[in-house]
Amino acid sequence: MGGTLSPVVLQHQKEELTNMATRKGSASWEGTLKGGKGTMRLGSGAYEGPYSFSSRFEEAAGTNPEELIGAAEAGCFSMALSANLEKAGHPAKRINTTAQVKLEISGGGPKITSIDLDCEAEVPGIDEAKFREQAEQTKKTCPVSVALAGTQINLNAKLLK
Repeated sequence: MGGTLSPVVLQHQKEELTNMATRKGSASWEGTLKGGKGTMRLGSGAYEGPYSFSSRFEEAAGTNPEELIGAAEAGCFSMALSANLEKAGHPAKRINTTAQVKLEISGGGPKITSIDLDCEAEVPGIDEAKFREQAEQTKKTCPVSVALAGTQINLNAKLLK
């Protein structure tokens, strides 16, 4: 056999990589912009919560789209960094990432202007330069970062000893 894979096996592997999951989220809104209220749901059922004008643009209880974007970016970045570090021969012990999503008035309306990623990671056997290189590459290539390409993403990556 000499280590070559059959065309059927190669096609199956290609399909596994291209036919990944489709995820769903939903939201409902009732009423006016300022007086209304809504609910956001994850398709998996793992989260359902209220949102409002006040929870989005002020400091009221509830969630908002920007928090969910922040959680998505932090989660995606952490997983992708773990994968990239492992591929580079330095599996991570732990990665913690926080994403601060800035919503500001720009061009006459609210816009997400930037996302600040703060990452701390415990990665045995890697030096600071290699870690930062992997983190910067991950910032550019994780699927959520790619989807948010129109937003400036800043990274502060710290290697824990």
